[in-house]
Amino acid sequence: MQMGYGLWQEQSQRLVMTPELRQAITVLQFSSLELLEYLEGELAVNPVIESEQRVDWSELARMQRDSSSRVAGAPAVESRDRDRDEWDPAATVRQSQSLHDHLSNQLRLQKLSPEELRIGRYLIGNIDDNGYLTLGVPECATQLKTKLERVEAVLKTIQTFEPTGVGARNLGECLRLQLAELAERTERKGRSKQEKIPSAIYPLIDHCLEDVAQGRITRVASTLGVTPAEVQRMVDLLKTLDPKPGRMYSTETPHYIIPDVFVEKVGRDYVVVVNEKALPKLHINEFYRSMLSTQDPSHKETRDYINGKLNGALWLMKSLEQRRQTIYNVTQAIVEMQRGFFDGGISNMKPLTLRQVADQVGLHESTVSRATTGKYAQTPRGVFELKYFFNSGVQTSTGDGAAAESIKAEIRRLISGEDPKKPLSDQKLTDLLQAQGIEIARRTVAKYREEEGLPSSSQRKRYDD
Repeated sequence: MQMGYGLWQEQSQRLVMTPELRQAITVLQFSSLELLEYLEGELAVNPVIESEQRVDWSELARMQRDSSSRVAGAPAVESRDRDRDEWDPAATVRQSQSLHDHLSNQLRLQKLSPEELRIGRYLIGNIDDNGYLTLGVPECATQLKTKLERVEAVLKTIQTFEPTGVGARNLGECLRLQLAELAERTERKGRSKQEKIPSAIYPLIDHCLEDVAQGRITRVASTLGVTPAEVQRMVDLLKTLDPKPGRMYSTETPHYIIPDVFVEKVGRDYVVVVNEKALPKLHINEFYRSMLSTQDPSHKETRDYINGKLNGALWLMKSLEQRRQTIYNVTQAIVEMQRGFFDGGISNMKPLTLRQVADQVGLHESTVSRATTGKYAQTPRGVFELKYFFNSGVQTSTGDGAAAESIKAEIRRLISGEDPKKPLSDQKLTDLLQAQGIEIARRTVAKYREEEGLPSSSQRKRYDD
């Protein structure tokens, strides 16, 4: 076989990811907090860039709006209680105390011997975040090389601490501790006999909690030898108790939101305003700019260094402006396409895809995705992630679409208005939605109901007298 060599010319297309393009993409996909951290790093390594608003990182935790009740999908806040010009990302974040510290403080107030304090500290160290003792009393006694009765006595003391129910070894004991405290309060207030704790609730806790969770009220009534209405009253009482008493002292790091844009209603129109206060204003350091014009031409290395840093600074500022403009354009398109939501609420939300917005603003779908992920809009109806406005949906009899979120809202409305003694089945909900012109299958209704955390009709049924 004979081989030879030759030269050929060939044309091909390929995307070259330049450092500048990579930086623009990175800046766009950052959330506000991530971008703040990124800019702080750039300010530290590039002396050519200056910020008019240096971020005080020690105060940052106090300077963000607590988003625990304002995330996308949460109940919307009716309106903002301050003007945009007065917006300050500072909402005080409560410094929470851990459950361990809270119990330890109460332990120190008890009149206990050094040995009992040692046992108490060990027991508290084995209580999990939900408030349950994770180690058996016999094992604790063995580990501490002390008497079982002494550990039991100290545990009983801890079980009198706040929050009520802490130190329980299982759910039944946790509920019993809370019922005992409730019975004591009822007795102190001299309540009537009807308001006292029903005796049948204790065997219900011991033997029927699984049936209660599944809504099998009649089976529980048969097991306990009481009426379904009595079981219903006991279940209602149990729902006032906390099965995880320690969770209020959770040490989980809170999440914060800085709105990237404001959507404000002006007359009959909605105006989109980018939050300029969310990021520091950058400019070029005049000292280094002047050095380029006065620098000795022979100092080529210094000039090249300053030029490189200057180009990096200009590209960063250009990337920030592109990010701002892209988020503005995308938000403007969302507001136009979801006008029904802003005017009438979630029930008027329409199906919306990334492609529809991308076509509207002349961008690629991936760019729209980056511009909406982790970006938040503060609107007259609350604070929402921009991703929240993209919904799948189903067809209506008029040929229009109905967004999944609007259908879920309608399911919630129908269930909230149902007769508790005759709750609406999934099939009945389907019939009601179809009567409104929404073409939807029963399995889809069941799926949406479960996604909203709504129990089945058998679990929602009540047996009141």
